[in-house]
Amino acid sequence: MGKAASRSVQILNPNDHSSFSKFFSSISFPNHVDNAVLPQSLHGQLMQQQRLLLLLQACKRAPAFEEIKPLHALTITLAAYSAQPIFLYNNLISLYVLQGELLTARKVFGEMTQRNVVSYNTIIGGYSRNESVEEAWNLFCDMRRYGFEPTSHTFAGLLSSASLKLSRGFQLQALMVKSGLFHADPYAGTALLSLFGRNGCIDELVCAFEEIPQNLVTWNTVISLFGNYGFAEDAMFLFRELMRTGAGLSECSFVGVLSGFASEQDLELGEQIHDLLIKYGFDCEVLVINSLINMYVKCSGICLAEKMFETGCVRDVVSWNTMIGALAKSERPSQALELFLKMSVVGVVPNETTFVSVINSCTSFQILGFGEFIHAKVIRNKIESNVFVGSALVGFYAKCDKLESAHHCFDEIDEKNVVCWNALILGYSNKCFSAISLLKRMLQFGYRPNEFSFSAALKSSLVFELQQLHCLIMRMGYQQNEFVSSALITSYGKNGIISDALIFDAASNEPLLVVPCNTIAGVYNKTGQYHKTQDLFSLLEEPDIVSWNILIAACSRNGDYKEVFDLFKHMQMVQIYPDNYTFVSLLSVCTKLCNLSLGSSVHGFIIKTDFKLCDTFVCNVLMDMYGKCGCIESSLKIFEKMIDRNIITWTALISALGINGYANEALKLFREIESLGFKPDGIAFIAVFSACRHGGLVKEGMDLFWKMKKSYGIEPNIDHYHCVVDLLARYGQLQEAEQVISNMPFPPNALIWRSFLEGCKRWKTAENHESESVNLKSEQRVHIAL
Repeated sequence: MGKAASRSVQILNPNDHSSFSKFFSSISFPNHVDNAVLPQSLHGQLMQQQRLLLLLQACKRAPAFEEIKPLHALTITLAAYSAQPIFLYNNLISLYVLQGELLTARKVFGEMTQRNVVSYNTIIGGYSRNESVEEAWNLFCDMRRYGFEPTSHTFAGLLSSASLKLSRGFQLQALMVKSGLFHADPYAGTALLSLFGRNGCIDELVCAFEEIPQNLVTWNTVISLFGNYGFAEDAMFLFRELMRTGAGLSECSFVGVLSGFASEQDLELGEQIHDLLIKYGFDCEVLVINSLINMYVKCSGICLAEKMFETGCVRDVVSWNTMIGALAKSERPSQALELFLKMSVVGVVPNETTFVSVINSCTSFQILGFGEFIHAKVIRNKIESNVFVGSALVGFYAKCDKLESAHHCFDEIDEKNVVCWNALILGYSNKCFSAISLLKRMLQFGYRPNEFSFSAALKSSLVFELQQLHCLIMRMGYQQNEFVSSALITSYGKNGIISDALIFDAASNEPLLVVPCNTIAGVYNKTGQYHKTQDLFSLLEEPDIVSWNILIAACSRNGDYKEVFDLFKHMQMVQIYPDNYTFVSLLSVCTKLCNLSLGSSVHGFIIKTDFKLCDTFVCNVLMDMYGKCGCIESSLKIFEKMIDRNIITWTALISALGINGYANEALKLFREIESLGFKPDGIAFIAVFSACRHGGLVKEGMDLFWKMKKSYGIEPNIDHYHCVVDLLARYGQLQEAEQVISNMPFPPNALIWRSFLEGCKRWKTAENHESESVNLKSEQRVHIAL
């Protein structure tokens, strides 16, 4: 069989008629065929086989499964009269492989009485592309056992499988070297480079690249691998080397080098590549356009990416997906929805990736109506069972507090994975519902939880559940995982078991990792053990920005204001760049010191460093700082420039107006909140009560207090009662203040009694002064009369 099988058969070119004549010359017929009818029979067989070959080749270009079965039957019929049936069967196997019908292809392969290298290469390549690497490997072993020499296509087929083990890759490399293909043919060597790249073996990749023959595909492969790993400078160096070789450039060369640019520092290089690809005429290739859009998104933000998207001469669904995905992650998620609607208008059909991005944008601004509209589109496109789309819908409904809808979307997913389970667990945890039952179900169905599963479940776990989860985490080997150990510490602290939370610090024989260390430091801060935070920080070899922020916050709360700014200077010296939380801590210190000059300096530094840091969070703190430092003009200026305002923004301005004597304006602003769609919360009421207290608006303040529960559904707490008692007592309405105190649902605290007694003292003194004044005037009138 080995001798017969070793005969090489070349696949015929349907456009090359001379190849057909060579093939037909090998056809033999059974001996019983009559000589008289042989010429006519031969002509008929030749015509039939020619048509069959043309059909087989046509089906390869546009395969359709329903067309392959009749061809299979014809092949079985005609192969009996051919001296080279291997040729027909190899083409048939290739067709089944293209259709993904590997079982049928394997059955045809098994029924072949004769095989050649092409037979094995075809079936091995099919299994490798389908990630059935064990089957492919076994066939490769059979091939060698039967005496067939592997070709570059054999090695390339196996090496292209993403699930091939690295150890087997090294075995194949050794066989390639032994057979001489490694130094002779770049085809298999390029596939080996991809294997090394997938497994992060950069040194092996470089060594192999230097040894194998290099063509344009090889260069493009290694440039793309370096780019995908974020080695922008190396990818650029290789790109320049490729230009020096004179091998030419293709669109894949540009796509590969552009994939490495991922930060603002790479923008200049990215723009140079942009100019170069225009020079080479690749600016109308959709693959290159998409890479440019993606590069601008990562390197310069959304503006240049939008310009590239609008001015690009070609766009496909990937172009739209890139822009929608970028907008969904930006500060303008609503524009992702607008672009999605525009996409439908221009006739581009969205795919699963499109829907995932636009659902994520709906999740960002949590408007239920938009999300439900997209969900309807998903159902219309019949992709609600897709695991990625379904997981995004689960996350959206969970974020919008629609757990029933989230569960329904979860149930619609056909092939669930850990991601969709995690999305549902996180949804329940965020609503403070126990998620441990979901985690148990996940285990029962055979899914292995990962660090995100445990971190999500720990968010809402109660004390007895926490201990069960801790045992499960230890049993599954996640005890040393940074995120899981941090979630455990946080959960212990949240449940009031501070000693168990801090035991992670005491029980650790090795230095704690940064993330768990930051979590423990956060627990120390919450319990007022600021010196412990400083001790813990001193043990860290490489503290991150979170570590610095926690330490600065600890010093701020402990009253070590000078230390706060010393730490800020030191932080910059070690090239840790401040973020929003850093500036919030600094501005809080300025507010406590009531130091307008220092606060203005911090504001200027924020603008100079990165204007994007002036987000809603920071602007709210800036307004509060300026208001409490007596500069209401600056508070108003910041408020007017803000694009995204929330209830905290309005509360900060109401507080600033009230403190600075603009009580009526503060009250007017409070009434505007509702008309703009914001619902006042408890802190907003404290701010407006304080404004009324500063401006003497007793009636207005009391009207709001009585409406607080009835109209707004907010139960007054001790701080609200303190504000109201102080308001009444300060302006002489002591009986009303006393009545409010007596009707409180809980005992008054020391602050309430102090405000009441100070009011009594103030108005008692005023009455005495008034009495003395009346007596003096009477005496004067008597003296005049006399």
